[in-house]
Amino acid sequence: MALITFQDETATGSVLSRLELEISQEMLTVRELISRRVQQEVANYNAEQTSTFQGLVQPTDSERLLNGGGYRLRHTKHIDAEQQVYQALQAFQNNGFFLLVNDRQVESLDEEIWVGDGAKVSFLKLTPLVGG
Repeated sequence: MALITFQDETATGSVLSRLELEISQEMLTVRELISRRVQQEVANYNAEQTSTFQGLVQPTDSERLLNGGGYRLRHTKHIDAEQQVYQALQAFQNNGFFLLVNDRQVESLDEEIWVGDGAKVSFLKLTPLVGG
């Protein structure tokens, strides 16, 4: 079983957040990798029910915090993991973030990737331009 560290990074290389997840397979599709990451984020949030969600994509009824600090929910609530996975997969397909696995950009949800011991997974979040 491999312990994978997911990093959210800016285009300049600043690390916004980290999440560790144990994965039993060494080969996964990009779709499975994103889904497992998002499901773990939602499970972590739902267990604690804080006012801030640290996740890959923004939940509905929330606002983005400055400097990549996550999302503030207007009301503390249970987040639907299935909905968050759907939003994350859509964001990947619409270039809302880029995914680097072992320093190589992956481009397809169906692409198989190696995530064994020592694998590096980085999510490069794109910042929307102000006024545009």
